Amino acid sequence: MKSDSHKLASWLLLVASGLTSAAHAVQSLPGGPAVGQMNLAPPVTRIAQEQHTLHWMMLWICTIIFVGVFAVMFYSIWKHRKSKGAVPATFHESVTVEVTWTVLPFIIVILMALPATKVLVAQKDTTNADLTVKVTGYQWKWGYDYLTGEGEGLSFISTLDSGQRAMSNSGDVSKAPNDYLLRVDKPLVVPVDKKVRIITTAADVIHSFMVPAFGIKQDAIPGFVRDTWFRAEKTGDYYGQCAELCGKEHAYMPIHVKVLSASDYSAWVAEQKKLLAAQADDPNKVWELAALVARGEKVYAANCAACHQANGKGAGPIKALDGSPVVLGPTADMMHTVLEGRANGAMPSWKQLSDTDLAAVVTFTKNHWSNKTGTMVQPAQFVAARTGKFPEGGGSAGAAPAAAPAAAPAASDAATAATAAATAATAAPAAPAAPAAASASASATAEAPVSQVLFASGKSELDSQAQEAVKKAATTLAGQSGKVALSGFVDGTGNADQNAELAKKRAQAVAELLVAQGVAEARIEMRKPQTITAGEGADSQARRVDIVAAP
Repeated sequence: MKSDSHKLASWLLLVASGLTSAAHAVQSLPGGPAVGQMNLAPPVTRIAQEQHTLHWMMLWICTIIFVGVFAVMFYSIWKHRKSKGAVPATFHESVTVEVTWTVLPFIIVILMALPATKVLVAQKDTTNADLTVKVTGYQWKWGYDYLTGEGEGLSFISTLDSGQRAMSNSGDVSKAPNDYLLRVDKPLVVPVDKKVRIITTAADVIHSFMVPAFGIKQDAIPGFVRDTWFRAEKTGDYYGQCAELCGKEHAYMPIHVKVLSASDYSAWVAEQKKLLAAQADDPNKVWELAALVARGEKVYAANCAACHQANGKGAGPIKALDGSPVVLGPTADMMHTVLEGRANGAMPSWKQLSDTDLAAVVTFTKNHWSNKTGTMVQPAQFVAARTGKFPEGGGSAGAAPAAAPAAAPAASDAATAATAAATAATAAPAAPAAPAAASASASATAEAPVSQVLFASGKSELDSQAQEAVKKAATTLAGQSGKVALSGFVDGTGNADQNAELAKKRAQAVAELLVAQGVAEARIEMRKPQTITAGEGADSQARRVDIVAAP
């Protein structure tokens, strides 16, 4: 049966290739899609081979039944037509016929179900794996974490090659390579002839991890874990894509699996661990502006350029970073953006990156293209931000040097102290550029957050710590005359109406205390609650009220 199926598939492929050769300039991609492909992907695992056998067995059985049923039907119509003087029979039932057409299909279904069940059970047997990899779907990239086996501890993000994304945006694909929209910066690497267990989950929406050559397709669902497995029998490069519609960038979420020999895989693991050790950064290290910008350029190219473009101009609905009010504005705003995302996931959260990488990419965007702000962010500031402690008033590193040392003794924990020390250390090198950035960022800093008031989960009452934050904000606002905007934040999970009502009560509690502290009620402006998608940012960020000095 296998030989017949392969002959038929080869014949169909030959015909299709002949008909389409003039229309396709690209060539077939080994391990990926083929020009004029009419069959399933060539299998490189035992499960995929069994799926091929099942596919062709079912096709032959259905074809035989189809031909048999229609042959009898057309024969009967032709043989017993009215012009031949056919007289219909007068019987009403036949026990023999009824038993036959009941038992025979039942036997056929059982014969089809037995091998199918065997393959299905084998597909779900993920025990005794040599290597376990957790695959996390993000909009729109894949995260790989090596949990057990050789390579344990390795972790990285795999994204579409920025050059191919730029080609897609240009609309000119006349020079598209064979692996167009399938090339990634970091492929998943596994050893040959080893059982690899894949655990899937997602951070935002439902994705699906599919590699046709392995015969695997497993949904990745936020808040759940699913698993599948494969054992590649040939070395090489194999490709797949997210197989679940996951948003506007769904087409830019390829999968590349590189299967290496045992010795080559061991060498790859050793090399990756050396790189990991070299990249292990002390989050309390104080960086210089030039070094942080240089590192940020690499982080941006690997993770951001695919959407925002290498020139920072964005494309279509993707916002530009060059001249962006968010980039030129308060540092805390951009830190919120990269940690929590924006627009319900359209701008995804990047909290999976290290604190040093986050600090580097924020510093890079604030000091590249026309964004010559002279502002820098230290890794220690992101350490504090993950606990809900963002810089006040934008947290600009270009602030006056005298302000930062005074903040350090008032810090109540190590993270805040590290942030203050980092700000103090970076103020001096950033100061020369501050005058040049003053006019560019004047409008962006008009809405500088004065304070963040954090509430206990499910509560709308101000505890002692929250009251202290409001009183401090009132003291700051006393010397100002502009509007004071109160913006509550809620979690995207649960009942939306109840969450919105809770955020409203929290903002009202803050407003009442501000009025009691001398802030004119007419100055206070209540804004619509903002939603933080579940899983983004620290838990405290979904139960806060921002006090903002509005223009």
